[in-house]
Amino acid sequence: QVQLVESGGGLVQAGGSLRLSCAASPRGFRFDIMGWYRQAPGKQRELVAGVSSSGTPNYADSVKSRFTISRDNAENTVYLQMNSLKPEDTAVYYCYARELGDYWGRGTQVTVSS
Repeated sequence: QVQLVESGGGLVQAGGSLRLSCAASPRGFRFDIMGWYRQAPGKQRELVAGVSSSGTPNYADSVKSRFTISRDNAENTVYLQMNSLKPEDTAVYYCYARELGDYWGRGTQVTVSS
């Protein structure tokens, strides 16, 4: 059974940084794509960043140059380094993974105060 477990959310002031982690299990299961979506109150869930198994990233325009996604295939873990955070980055961040279907974590709250 595939499970994705996020960690690293929290409360931070504008301009600060957070690092999200998502560990996927079972460790031997290889995903084509891993990444992050987010959903703010009253808004639709949106893609933040994704990374292929070969390490090719893609980002939403709103986070380019501020967020960096990375992936450790050996540990089946994906990371999201978030710098220069803004209040509009406040949302629940969901880890996702794709391999013959989409899998989702339960989400972690990121709150950026002004």
